[in-house]
This record gives sequence, structure tokens and C-alpha cells, in this order.
Amino acid sequence: MIVAIGAQNAFVLRQGLRREFVLPVVLICALSDALLITGGIAGLGALLTGNPTALTITKYAGALFLFGYAAVAARRAFRPSTLTAADHAPAALRSVLLTCLGFTYLNPHVYLDTVVLLGSLANQRGTDGRWLYGIGAVAGSFFWFFSLGYFARKLGPVFARARAWQFLDGGIAVVMTALGAWMLIP
Repeated sequence: MIVAIGAQNAFVLRQGLRREFVLPVVLICALSDALLITGGIAGLGALLTGNPTALTITKYAGALFLFGYAAVAARRAFRPSTLTAADHAPAALRSVLLTCLGFTYLNPHVYLDTVVLLGSLANQRGTDGRWLYGIGAVAGSFFWFFSLGYFARKLGPVFARARAWQFLDGGIAVVMTALGAWMLIP
């Protein structure tokens, strides 16, 4: 779930390719996952699943968000461009951090993945096992975001070609559409 290239991961990848504010971006993503996973294990997921109205709103809002992002990715796939670190003016730190926070906390799908799904999977492992499961999930999240952010520069030559972005954005559009549809299944 963490590895799926969605809005947040694509943003981290783009920041890594631009070599801009990679550390603050990956820290926001990983620490946010840690917070949400811990909340799910502590019972926030049970609270959400115990409230059918909140769960329904989250489910439909998440699907809508994913379909919207799929449309944006599909549009980029049909009009591919390149991204190299030297081609763009530096972004402002505040703008980058606010965008990262938006991709992190305004995406209802992140709550379903971290709070509800990972929280419920962890809680199936008993009192002690749930926290060990959570530690593993948090460690996996940190590993993923730091790898994606810092190894993106190794992919610079690949993503200097428009065709690579076309494939990535096309793949993102397909995955986001599939996840949005999955969320709508009763």
C-alpha cells in the first residue's frame, strides 16, 4: 500500500528528481504515516469503522480524490514532458511543504490504508503483537519514502525523457482508477 505510486509518492519522486527539499518532504511523509498508523493501532480505525456515516463519507471522498488524481495523471500522460533538476526554478520551501501536507492529509485514501486497514491488521495480532506490527509498518514507510526521495536522482536520466513520464503517469492513472473503483465496491 505504501509503495503504490499515488499522488504523494509521485510528489516525492518529483522532488527527488528536482533535488529540492527532499529531507523535509520524506520526513513529512514518513512521520505522517507513523502518526496515522499509530492512531489506527490505538483505536482510531475502530472508531472510524464503528461510525458507518464517517466511513461512507471517507470511502466516497477517497474514491473521488483518486478519480480526480487519475484524471490529472491521464492528462499528463497524453501531454508528457520531462523533468530534470536544472530545468526548473527552485520552488519555495513553504509551497513545497504545504503541497506535501496536502497530498498527505487531504487524501482520504491514506486514512483508509493507514488508520483503518493497517490499524485493523495490527490489532489482529494481540496486545503485544499489534505494536510490533506497527513498528514494522512504520519502518517500512520510512524505508520507502527515504529510498524514493533519495534514489530518485539515480532515475534522473530515465525521467529526462518524456516517454518515461508518459508511462509513469499512465500507470498512475490506471492504479488510481482501480483503487477508486475498489473503494466503491460494497
